[in-house]
Amino acid sequence: MPARWASSRFPGKPLHPLLGKPLLQHVFERASLCAELDELVIATDDDRITALCKTIGAKVIKTRPDHPSGTDRIAEAAQQCEAASHVINIQGDEPLLEPELVDTLARELREDSNIPMITAGSPLDDPELLADSNIVKLVIDRNQNALYFSRSPIPFRRSDTPSLPTYRHLGIYGYRVDFLKHFISLPPSALETTEGLEQLRALENGATIRVHLTEHEAIGLDSPDQIPLIESLLALSQ
Repeated sequence: MPARWASSRFPGKPLHPLLGKPLLQHVFERASLCAELDELVIATDDDRITALCKTIGAKVIKTRPDHPSGTDRIAEAAQQCEAASHVINIQGDEPLLEPELVDTLARELREDSNIPMITAGSPLDDPELLADSNIVKLVIDRNQNALYFSRSPIPFRRSDTPSLPTYRHLGIYGYRVDFLKHFISLPPSALETTEGLEQLRALENGATIRVHLTEHEAIGLDSPDQIPLIESLLALSQ
């Protein structure tokens, strides 16, 4: 679980309280319910986040501060978990994380050796969310492998025929460790830098990303104006 302090839109986000608990603690407690994870580790470069991890009993690994993406950060942490064969990247800003989704991705990744990397997507029907650049959209092929991810609406609808579903990307990833090592050996790609989406580094270098489709709508805390909504949903889930 990568966690950093210096978010451009919300500095200090991991420690921001939601219903009396830091955001990161909510995510850690939800992730602790996952049955398919052998070990849960928080990767951070910040001493304040490290102190919180020790308070809540979470294992923490300090990483370098100069990683270009969360994937690069967890790759450094994974190098210290020598027994790991697979890694699930759980975003540290999703207090409504569904443990069942994490377990499903972990099983699919473990059971199919042809999958180097896996993520998730869900139907997207709201026109406002479709136009929101904070919501990442994706298109898939007939085998449920990702064709592209974008902050722009994709596919572009020149007409309504044929009728195609639109999917939003849920920011959870799973990797085989050997692929993760290969991924971080690659420099950030042009598409990755343009869109600000690390998964495009994998696609641009010819890797396959399997997409598990779910009805779950992951809601992460991206900016302070979302706090009332997140807190109301947390209250309903407790």
